[in-house]
Amino acid sequence: MDKVSIFGAIVAFLLAVVLILRNVPVGYGMMCGAFIGALFGGASVDEAVHLMMDGAKEMTPSVLRVLAAGVLAGVLMQSGAAAAIAEKLVRTCGEKYALFSLCFAAMVLTACGVFVDVAIMTIAPVALALAHRLHMSRFAILLALIGGGKAGNIISPNPNTIAAAEAFYVPLSSLMMAGIVPAVVGLFVTYQLSKRWRIDAKHMTDIETVEKETPPWQKAIVAPSVAIVLLLSRPILGVSIDPFIALPAGALIGVMAMNKMSELNVFLRVGMEKMSGVVFMLVGTGTLAGVIANSPLHRTLMHTLESFGFSPYVIAPIAGALLSGVTASTTAGTAIASRVFGEALIEAGVSSLAGAAMVHAGATVLDHLPHGSFFHITAASVHMSTKERLTLLPYETLIGIAIATTSTILFYIFL
Repeated sequence: MDKVSIFGAIVAFLLAVVLILRNVPVGYGMMCGAFIGALFGGASVDEAVHLMMDGAKEMTPSVLRVLAAGVLAGVLMQSGAAAAIAEKLVRTCGEKYALFSLCFAAMVLTACGVFVDVAIMTIAPVALALAHRLHMSRFAILLALIGGGKAGNIISPNPNTIAAAEAFYVPLSSLMMAGIVPAVVGLFVTYQLSKRWRIDAKHMTDIETVEKETPPWQKAIVAPSVAIVLLLSRPILGVSIDPFIALPAGALIGVMAMNKMSELNVFLRVGMEKMSGVVFMLVGTGTLAGVIANSPLHRTLMHTLESFGFSPYVIAPIAGALLSGVTASTTAGTAIASRVFGEALIEAGVSSLAGAAMVHAGATVLDHLPHGSFFHITAASVHMSTKERLTLLPYETLIGIAIATTSTILFYIFL
């Protein structure tokens, strides 16, 4: 029986949106929205608290796996492994395919388990030096990095992928593989769009960067390679290794390969600091999802959209896109859309893997809006003003639409 009315669920959602747009931290904004919305929806104070706590409890597996992912992320970021991998990929592709190399490097780095914003910041110095040498614009290189990051994000063991896999009860490795074709399409679209900005005299970069010492790329690639092989052991070998084990194990083996065991505590600290904000956001997400899921709102929306002729296969990516736009976060958008609409999508005949993949792909459409940190971090990475950064929004959205559309077509027609 639903414990919160549709009106209360709408109040919870809208209040959370307003608070987030007013720069209240996402976790707190969702908690406040959830509590007040539950009260407006007819729940008592005790019932509101219990709904929020139950929703937060549902996020516990995701939180634990995200913390485990932090070990790998900390190693890649702090050891210089991420930079070494990026530099190797760019050098391998050569100057003729410089923009493609930046797209590909961002995709690979994000797919290895580095946060998309961190991946862009890591590659940005290399990209700026390349742009200076080849007379490319900052617009071209940033769009290449963002699009490549979006493509890599749907095939990565990152928090957004973990959240979708947990909500739909599908193996993380299966969801990662389900994103391969959309990621390749996203990579191609990114390259074509970024070439439009390659020669732009008004936005050329005259910034030289200083190269930092990094480990040999052969050693740098060990950590993500081991982690991904362990994650793929289920479909390949029939042996299931949980991300909670696979990601830290890959990180530890990588640290040993780079001979940096003495710095392990530093890597762990960096990884935990990076993941702490995500964990708090996931807890807040759980409280809001707990309130909305205990209302008839999601079922009503599904039935309404279906009555207008919308297929559940269209509703799934739209849900991911809208909620990622509201939160300006791939992880928060994916988590809320998955928790709120997951059961209704499955009841409508969408398979668990298809639902997870389409919601996840949809979350790449609007996750770059200005009220989120990603927008400002990426602008700063190439020394771009807010006004300049706004110019790229339509192109980023096109890349996300290409990824989401490919995922939808893939599951609706072929699978």
